[in-house]
Amino acid sequence: MEGIEALIKAGEITRKVKEEVARMIKPGAKLYDIAEFVERRIVELGGKPAFPCNLSLNEQAAHYTPYRGDETVLKEGDYLKVDLGAHVDGYIADTAVTFRVGMGEDELMEASKEALENAIATIRAGVKVREVAKAIEETIRGKGFNPIVNLSGHKIERYKLHAGVSIPNVYRQADTYELKEGDVFAIEPFATTGAGHVVEVPPTLIFMYVRDRPIRNVHARRLLIHIKKNYKTLPFAYRWLQGFLPEGQLKLALNQLEKAGAIYSYPILREIRGGMVSQFEHTVIVEKDGAHVTT
Repeated sequence: MEGIEALIKAGEITRKVKEEVARMIKPGAKLYDIAEFVERRIVELGGKPAFPCNLSLNEQAAHYTPYRGDETVLKEGDYLKVDLGAHVDGYIADTAVTFRVGMGEDELMEASKEALENAIATIRAGVKVREVAKAIEETIRGKGFNPIVNLSGHKIERYKLHAGVSIPNVYRQADTYELKEGDVFAIEPFATTGAGHVVEVPPTLIFMYVRDRPIRNVHARRLLIHIKKNYKTLPFAYRWLQGFLPEGQLKLALNQLEKAGAIYSYPILREIRGGMVSQFEHTVIVEKDGAHVTT
């Protein structure tokens, strides 16, 4: 299989960083320091960030990453989702873990963790994605929580974090795609005490290059060249661009690039009723008789 060594190495990097970052998760820790540590360690271990480290708190399900000047600190009892990814030559590992700050694992966390384990147990070549989704939904509902219906796991390809095939958290959302030997998927069950639906809320702190577009503003043109060169088709953080342009010009340039369709934005996703959210995630390679968990 092409890229197998790089896939395995990327997974090893994320596994080690996940273990190391656990020591930082305590009351008073700054989200900014945690994100910077995660991304720096990925590089030190021989990879590159596949996307910005997501540090989503409580009712936030995904897409929060700190910015320069962010003073958000962890409080005892917070649910912190640490979603991190590494790539080696474009071959990606994507993984996530939930911490209860200053406390142990609880039933909400167990629901998404067990859903992940049960989902992975169903995976082998020839299995339809709806069977994986069914395992996720039944596990989470069986624990007394709701799966988030409009979030899903996803197929991964080289330099493509979301490669077109989804593994939803609920059976009715899944299609009939059959897993194929060599497919790479990120499986990521989300469980919540809320209604099981997320909505987009500001601010937007994560973006992705989509295509070249004619841009009149010179600063926006410079920024697009920088983005394309450094991040290719993988998501990047607002934080990574701070300092490239003055703050006002940077926000204006990003806004213009988004309006032109040159970049795609990932707003923060929040549970619609403010329910607490837990997430666990592994990347797997589909094999003939099972799944190779890389992370």
